[in-house]
Amino acid sequence: MSEHATTGNEIVPVDARVQVPPVAPAFLRLKLWIRRPIEWIRQRWQRHLMYRTVISTLLFTSLALLAAGAFLSNQISSALFSERFNQISKESERGLTQARSILESASTTDRVSTQSLVNSTLATLEGDGATVIRDFVLKPVPVAGDENLYVGPTASGSLTTRVVPEDLAESVQSNSGIFWRSIELGVDSDRQPGIIIGTKVLIPPGREYGLYLVYDLSSVQSTLEFINRAMAFTGLVLLLVVGFISWSVSRTVVRPVADAAYVSERIAAGDLDRRMKVAGKDEVARLGTAFNHMAQSLQEQITALNNLSAMQQRFVSDVSHELRTPLTTVRMAAELIHDARENFDPLTSRSAELMYEQIERFQNLLNDLLEVSRFDAGVAVLDRESTDLNVIVRKVIDIATPVADEYGSIIRFNAPAEGCVAEFDPRRVERIVRNLVLNAVEHGEQNPIDITIGQNDSSVAVTVRDYGIGMSPEASQHVFDRFWRADPARARTTGGSGLGLSISMEDTRLHDGRLETWGKKGVGSVFRLTLPRTEFDSISSSPLPLEPSVTEEIVGLLGDSFPLTGEVPKIGYTPLILDDEDILIEDEISLKPMDPTDGQGESK
Repeated sequence: MSEHATTGNEIVPVDARVQVPPVAPAFLRLKLWIRRPIEWIRQRWQRHLMYRTVISTLLFTSLALLAAGAFLSNQISSALFSERFNQISKESERGLTQARSILESASTTDRVSTQSLVNSTLATLEGDGATVIRDFVLKPVPVAGDENLYVGPTASGSLTTRVVPEDLAESVQSNSGIFWRSIELGVDSDRQPGIIIGTKVLIPPGREYGLYLVYDLSSVQSTLEFINRAMAFTGLVLLLVVGFISWSVSRTVVRPVADAAYVSERIAAGDLDRRMKVAGKDEVARLGTAFNHMAQSLQEQITALNNLSAMQQRFVSDVSHELRTPLTTVRMAAELIHDARENFDPLTSRSAELMYEQIERFQNLLNDLLEVSRFDAGVAVLDRESTDLNVIVRKVIDIATPVADEYGSIIRFNAPAEGCVAEFDPRRVERIVRNLVLNAVEHGEQNPIDITIGQNDSSVAVTVRDYGIGMSPEASQHVFDRFWRADPARARTTGGSGLGLSISMEDTRLHDGRLETWGKKGVGSVFRLTLPRTEFDSISSSPLPLEPSVTEEIVGLLGDSFPLTGEVPKIGYTPLILDDEDILIEDEISLKPMDPTDGQGESK
């Protein structure tokens, strides 16, 4: 039975395959394996002062020890070589001169006696020298056509004639002095330094030979290696001692700083009773004492400010609640008087209207103060429900249109046709949009007000654009402060309390949203509200741009001739600017009466 066959109780697809999880390529795994320790070292280097201090001290100390060790090793090796070379040169010069005099004064006439003389002479050169091991090499000077040699090439120990460098052999053949070269002795796996010193001698029957003394400097090399090992060990011990001293000193200095940072973080988190531990009377102790004194002063000031803030919040809350009942009674009486104003004389009627308007404004201010007290007390809650943002904005437009008509502005609305549904508190979002629209109307300088709605996968947004006086970057930073006004001398005609934008910002924070502004003097301003689509979404980017793409020159040309299409132009759209002739033609068409037979006879 195959592995995909069924037993009759279940259905197994014939082409079923075992899903193997993907495996990262080998080079990616190697890259991650290398990156992790580097990242760990980088993080510790950035976050720990003591770590940087100790590592830097060890690094610079290591460089200093390496430089000093290299210098000392070079000086010691040069001194050892110079000392040994001076001893070797004197000894070799004495031995070569003696051997040369013996061989050149010999009167042997046959091969046997000559070989015996050479062997006895060279035997005196072989063996231990004054300081190092010494061997010899006897090598005839090649002469063309002369094969009659009494003595052939000879070498002592494990040497051969190949140990003689060619340049040294040429120097010996061409001159009668004593010459030397540094060479390496031994096989490839065990090379030792050495010196070869040679001169030219005459051996009966008058044949020229090169006589070389080879000195093995392995003992000198061993001495130098021992000195290098001793210096390396001493340097390592010194490096450890310096590292320990650096760690101890830096820990003594850095630990109070780390304690101060920790205490500062705890104080910033609200633990105002946290203090540093002070021991001794040195500079660090004085720092801890000063820090504790500063923390104590801050605690007293913060406590006093908190008490004052709590008293102010309680005062505002109490006064607001206490004023609510009498204000309701006064408002009811004002409504009765306002409704009966037609029966009064003109002066009394106008007074009734002013009293009603001011009581209405007082009621709005009281409501704003109550809302602010709820935010300060932390009792404001959201009542989320799935709502179409288009419906909320259209409702606000219906409320703001009469105010815009009084200012001579028009409100233009652009929204997606499919709607813009999200989960938010309709009452609070309506208040935010209403505050933004009324603020734009008040500062729009009789120019159009553009409202745009946008959405993406995780958020929804609405922008309110006016072409009025605008505001500076400094004003943009304070526009959401309580009771703040860019121009205190400017009359407030919409009955605002100075808390609208501040309350809008608090409502936005309850939604975990963003309320941002952009403005430029003489161009206008933009307010953008961005909300998460659901409670569990987060805002990665807003669906609408904050800074408008329409340039300042185009805004100056628009005025009231901006095409009232009912929609805000798309990005990159150039508005149609009508010249005077086109405007006159349109005016003539609009004033021309309709044909009485067409419709009800109304003029266009």
